[in-house]
Amino acid sequence: MTDSLVSKVWSFCNVLKDDGVSYGDYLEQLTYLLFLKMADEYSKPPHNRKIDIPKEYRWETIVSKRGAELETHYVSLLREFGQKGGMLGKIFFKSQNKISDPAKLFRIVQMIDQESWVKLGTDVKGDIYEGLLEKNAEDTKSGAGQYFTPRALIKAIVECMRPEPEKTIADPACGTGGFFLAAYDFLTNKNNYQLNKDELQFLKYKTFKGWEIVPNTARLCLMNLFLHNIGDLDNLAPVERADALIADNGLRFDCVLTNPPFGKKSSMTFTNEEGEDESEDLIYNRQDFWATTSNKQLNFVQHIHTMLKVDGKASVVVPDNVLFEGGAGETVRKKLLETTDLHTILRLPTGIFYKPGVKANVIFFDNRPASKNAQTKEVWIYDFRTNIHFTLKKNTLKYEDIKEFIESYNPANRHKRKETWSEKNPEGRWRKFTYDHIVSRDKTSLDIFWLKDKSLTDLDNLPDPDVLAIEIIENIEAGLESFKGIIEKLNKTK
Repeated sequence: MTDSLVSKVWSFCNVLKDDGVSYGDYLEQLTYLLFLKMADEYSKPPHNRKIDIPKEYRWETIVSKRGAELETHYVSLLREFGQKGGMLGKIFFKSQNKISDPAKLFRIVQMIDQESWVKLGTDVKGDIYEGLLEKNAEDTKSGAGQYFTPRALIKAIVECMRPEPEKTIADPACGTGGFFLAAYDFLTNKNNYQLNKDELQFLKYKTFKGWEIVPNTARLCLMNLFLHNIGDLDNLAPVERADALIADNGLRFDCVLTNPPFGKKSSMTFTNEEGEDESEDLIYNRQDFWATTSNKQLNFVQHIHTMLKVDGKASVVVPDNVLFEGGAGETVRKKLLETTDLHTILRLPTGIFYKPGVKANVIFFDNRPASKNAQTKEVWIYDFRTNIHFTLKKNTLKYEDIKEFIESYNPANRHKRKETWSEKNPEGRWRKFTYDHIVSRDKTSLDIFWLKDKSLTDLDNLPDPDVLAIEIIENIEAGLESFKGIIEKLNKTK
């Protein structure tokens, strides 16, 4: 049923593409209309909830109109709701009608009207919306993929972190809410916990807190959570549309799960006196940061450390440069090793993210009270990259592919781990390094690898041609990005 409904909902997009409506625009309009339809269903028996939607804009007023009248009414509704507070205002912030053909708008309204969405059940509604988000992410031209972390990876991270009932979970760059939903699934899984009434209430209203800087993405996230029964129409939305890095908001959390946006620098573009575009690096001057830098990922790592309670835990997806970059990078790594227990690094394979050329890792660290001695004693590294190849279409990352890492991580008791690497087994992917070894390395680099790349030594073991082609493209693109950065620096010094 879910697949057919996803297919039905999504089929309209192909109709709209001829009118220049993108996947993202379509998903946005669906979000508005779905929200209004569900609000209408909640206002009727057996729910009878008081819904803060003016009578003149209720669902029946939308269904009863067609043609130019429907379009005018819809545009007026979007403008009105965008100025409201609470969940309503956040969903409709800066909302616009992107469907210029009133007949097609009417067809979408009819399709949504035919289903009783509240009765569908959380799993079905959630699966439909997640299916749409994934399809949107696959549309690489729109750039939506940058907000989408592979679901298999998210699930694996959550399995390792094992969130607990009545503990808070934050994501300072929450995208469409993937980490929140995986944590929600873990907490509601009867094999993990049998939640009582108070724990369920806490889960619905108090567990999650997110920030997302892009208005459209924040909107999709809110809707995603709402469809999964997280938060409701009447309470403050669990996601803020804001730049999380600007300041320490004073909130502290038990757990942070996040994949901050890739891209080395934060910058803003403005027009100079000659009418040319100039960019200026954004530097966050914060007292709680160990280093002042325009490197966005390093700033996120520092911010996440600030967000944690004294015994809080974090899991963060970071690009390679966070592990080896000098200057501010070295300062941040040293401080992280000293003040937290940075116990695990997962080296991720290429070809799993929608943004090409990305080489990333997951770092796991537990916060600790202040101490004279470094809190990290040893760092365990799992090399899931060397001689492993994935692609987004033919050979996608699956949860089964990452199960060996979860077993090695040993979530039940991570202090009882066993290396798979040894002198006798140099191909082992799981290996530990002492704190002393790491601080003795150049720039305290955590970019550690030991496996031989077979494609360099064994011509009979080359990856598939399409994998090789993708890797060549990724390397060229990464090189071009570096050259662009050099040119920008040179232009600034002129």
